[in-house]
Amino acid sequence: MSMEGSLFEGDREFSFAQTLLLVGRKGTGKSATGNTILGTNLFRSERSSPGVTSTCELRSSKLKDGRMINVIDTPGIDINHGILGSSVDTEFSEEVINMAWDGIHAILVVLSVCSRFSKEEEAVISRLLSVFGSKVYDYMILVFTGGDQLDKDDETLESFLHDCPEKLKELLNLCDTRCVLFDNKTKDEVKRSDQVEKLFSIVNMVSRKNGGKLYTNEIFADWKKEAKELKEQAENSQALKEFKPYTKLEVSMQTDPMHDGAFKRIIEMVEPKLKERALRLERQLAEERAARLKAEEDATVAQKKSDEEIRYINKQIETAMMKRRRALRNPTGIEN
Repeated sequence: MSMEGSLFEGDREFSFAQTLLLVGRKGTGKSATGNTILGTNLFRSERSSPGVTSTCELRSSKLKDGRMINVIDTPGIDINHGILGSSVDTEFSEEVINMAWDGIHAILVVLSVCSRFSKEEEAVISRLLSVFGSKVYDYMILVFTGGDQLDKDDETLESFLHDCPEKLKELLNLCDTRCVLFDNKTKDEVKRSDQVEKLFSIVNMVSRKNGGKLYTNEIFADWKKEAKELKEQAENSQALKEFKPYTKLEVSMQTDPMHDGAFKRIIEMVEPKLKERALRLERQLAEERAARLKAEEDATVAQKKSDEEIRYINKQIETAMMKRRRALRNPTGIEN
């Protein structure tokens, strides 16, 4: 199945199945979100499941408009129990990639509006970065569950995000503020359909921005090949300290666990641009200095010319006055 060609005609017609990856910490309503997207209960929700599964699950469904949807649900991350620890990262990532054999259209990070953006949410992002690389931001969409609670509080997603923690605002910036609100409890079919349509509208946006290129095994293989080198580079922070100035986000990438294992890669993307900017500023300063020196030289030449003209005029005036004085002393003009 080719990844090239038309991904969509309008927003409702697709030539092949779209594959979405669900990630999030335990208890955010991740599996329920998968069921809402598929339009049927194919995943066990957190409430009905006696424990946290250690494997990924793929479920597919054909929507009413003919779209084929694949959803991959992943184990909930629980930092207290070490779910998806480093020892199983490779196994987890390869399992996901093998399930999404044609590629992943979007990676849905499921968050709940009922709980603050905590260390566990940061661990989810950290794990995504360490497993899939910083390219993950290009495919990331934030799905906020608990829409029913916001409705009850008469609050919108926009107002909720306005007062959210800085870490969450940084994450929103990194994924170009792609987010959607889900109410997985509603029985209103129109509301359920509308929120799914909004999600797929954003998925289409992701596909367009990436030029129709999905997150594939090739991208994952490239990231895995660079992982060892990136780890070694990340350990050497001294080189970063010598390069100033840093933005607040760049500094946080050196110390924040949310960016662990990926900040060096992003710094390498930013550093050439900063150096280019520094060179551009240096050239601009040099041009300004040259212009200032030229202006000073021109001013010196102009002053010299002005002084010469003044001396010439003074000499002419002095000569004229001498002639006039002689004429007054000898009005006949006859020499004695």
